[in-house]
Amino acid sequence: MNIPDDPFFTFLQRALAMRGPQTLQRALYNALRDAILQGQLQANSRLPGSRIMAQRLVISRNTVNSALEQLALEQLALEGYLLRDRQGTRVASLPKSQATASPPTLPAAVAARFRRLPPATPRESPPMLFTPGTPAINYFPLPLWRRLLDRTLREEGSLLLGYGDSAGEPSLREAIARHLALSRGIDCDASQVVITEGALEGVNLCTQLLSEPGHLAWVEEPGYFGAKSAFLAAGLQLEGIPVDDEGMQFVQAGSTPRLIFTSPSHQYPTGSVLSAARRLALLEFAHRAGAWIIEDDYDSEFRYSGEPIPAMRGMVRDAPVVYLGTFSKTLFPSLRLGFMVLPPALVAAAQPAIRALLRGGHRAEQRTLATFIEEGHYARHLAAMRRLYRKRQTQLREALAQELQIPHQVLAGEGGLHLTVLIGGIDDVAVVKLARQQQMSPAALSQFYLNAQHQRSGLVLGYGNTSASRFIPAIRTLQRIIASLPRGSG
Repeated sequence: MNIPDDPFFTFLQRALAMRGPQTLQRALYNALRDAILQGQLQANSRLPGSRIMAQRLVISRNTVNSALEQLALEQLALEGYLLRDRQGTRVASLPKSQATASPPTLPAAVAARFRRLPPATPRESPPMLFTPGTPAINYFPLPLWRRLLDRTLREEGSLLLGYGDSAGEPSLREAIARHLALSRGIDCDASQVVITEGALEGVNLCTQLLSEPGHLAWVEEPGYFGAKSAFLAAGLQLEGIPVDDEGMQFVQAGSTPRLIFTSPSHQYPTGSVLSAARRLALLEFAHRAGAWIIEDDYDSEFRYSGEPIPAMRGMVRDAPVVYLGTFSKTLFPSLRLGFMVLPPALVAAAQPAIRALLRGGHRAEQRTLATFIEEGHYARHLAAMRRLYRKRQTQLREALAQELQIPHQVLAGEGGLHLTVLIGGIDDVAVVKLARQQQMSPAALSQFYLNAQHQRSGLVLGYGNTSASRFIPAIRTLQRIIASLPRGSG
């Protein structure tokens, strides 16, 4: 038998000396495995006996026997590092790439379509001041939610631990259908409702169900970068459709899209409302072109002047519209529950794909949310939040008028959880970067544009998670940051 030379035992001794909290047996196992991977033990060579190893490593022979018998001979053989036969145990022949001490570095690259994704801002917990799209989670009735969740678990118990319906819990889908009929003028039944992990999963599902790679999608310009990311990741081509005070500036001539993404009730980030004339024209165009409209009803529950804006989904019969909603803004983000409402004609066709793509989960939370809605707690919470956010928006407007001395324009703002402030000629990306150092996380307006030539600069200020007492000092800080940077000519 060939006994490995001193470098092998030196390698083992060094590994054992650095074993830390590992048992001696586990350390010896790891050292033998690393010796094989790094070429200290050659292919087809025999392992030295326990007596020789104990002498060379100056450890108990019983310890070596234990490691060899329980780990080296069993685990390493099971993993394919060692081969056992009547003559003993020998080192397996591994591919050279696995037996080299310095394996070649592979290029760290993802598919090209993912490199086109727009930049995303990191999410912090707790969120920083002015983070867009974050509700006042400290106002959520957590004790009530806990009681309802406990009740659900007591009544259902282990029945909720298995997979559920791919489209979501029937009780929640029924509760959502009734809520939409009352609050959004949407006539649908539970079979048309699919529960998702937030609105973004709804966009992803729509993309998978309704389009093929290479299809064209229209997106609002500026607009929600989550939708743009979903479309780009699916290999779609994007065209930005400009937004003005009446929402998406729909023009019938030109390209024909497969998907049209719009947030008509409260456009993100400008806050404009898609006019009735444009809604009807867009619905008619989609009918004729064979296109699907994805209606993101962003922030529609929070409107502070006039009556709620009806959803496009309910304006005409057989509308080619998939309606998306989420509870991330109305309740709390980590709930990760949203929903989509499919047109009746699409329900049956989509069922096989939904079963293949989704697995029923979060069942206790879904049942709890259904109870929360059905017992009226959701409506009461929405009413309380409307009052809070209406007051905060007014106070933020006052703080901006008082403290932001740079020429600016506040866009729309009849609802929602944010105000968008146009500020010409600033490097809004640099402003946001410096603001994060001050524990503030507004969004740069320029980053919502698909086409750099159309960009306008400014800040998107979320007030949902920011107490009004913080507005004036925070705006003063932003004023100093903007004043400290060079101004452009925009």
